[in-house]
Amino acid sequence: MAEFQQQNRRDFIRYMFGTAAVLGGLQAFPNEVLTKKGVGKLTILYTNDMHSRIDPFPKNDPKFPDQGGFARRASVIKQIRAQEENVLLLDAGDVFQGTPYFNLYGGELEYKLMSAMGYDASTIGNHDFDLGMDNIVKQMPHASFDILNANYGFEDTPLANKIKPYKIYHKGGIKIGVFGLGIELAGLVDKKLCKNVQFFNPIIAANDMAKTLKQEEKCDVVICLSHLGYKSDGNKPNDQVLAEQTKDIDLIIGGHTHTFLEKPTQKANLSKKEVHVTQVGWAGIWLGRYDIFFNKNGNTKTNSTACIKVIDNNIC
Repeated sequence: MAEFQQQNRRDFIRYMFGTAAVLGGLQAFPNEVLTKKGVGKLTILYTNDMHSRIDPFPKNDPKFPDQGGFARRASVIKQIRAQEENVLLLDAGDVFQGTPYFNLYGGELEYKLMSAMGYDASTIGNHDFDLGMDNIVKQMPHASFDILNANYGFEDTPLANKIKPYKIYHKGGIKIGVFGLGIELAGLVDKKLCKNVQFFNPIIAANDMAKTLKQEEKCDVVICLSHLGYKSDGNKPNDQVLAEQTKDIDLIIGGHTHTFLEKPTQKANLSKKEVHVTQVGWAGIWLGRYDIFFNKNGNTKTNSTACIKVIDNNIC
């Protein structure tokens, strides 16, 4: 993986928006060149398992010294948006729990900062239930982004009619369908905190959502925000199994297992088409980037990826 080390501001910008930013083998082209060639471009930025890590890790942290932090990530996102016309910012759950900020404010700060950064959508992780559903409802007015889940039943809970299964976004003529999936809460969340939440098979739910978005809604890109985990114990579904046992999903952005993937894993789905599975660890240490290029006439897609390490000298 390409990592940012001791680069000055000029080096960082050159690195971010030049050929070194691409891990997937496809170089980034200036937007004016793409327009002339009739090629569309969508930039997807993503996080997972932020766990209330508002501040960077301490400089003496043994694993992640002086890494992460909401303010630093906001600066990187702002810089990317200044360079790219069509940006979608997504999160794969577990926004809450992990630092005193959550203990003090119950998630209000996390949602306010994500809103200020312009997140488009997030799904629900098991730790987002840690103060119960009433707390999620309490914090939702601070979230200007959509909260998505397609395999939980909330009918007889405080979250009834407050969580969407999917949302369609339009970016520069590109139609993107996004839906969310959550892990089974039994054994992970106190029953009192998730009382009456029904868990439905995520594979069945995913196939239903993907068919709706791709075949009925005619989305150009279908993205799953999954909090199932990259790997799992026993026969429980995970993101790799999800990719293999579904159709019509282009990209799975995962969470839960805190897996640092330098580049997406490629899996063949039920139609033998390639699905990319990705995840960027936890705590906002990395910001994921996934660029999709496609010919607007033929809809032929290619992609490139990058993992951006969020450290102090990335602020520009």
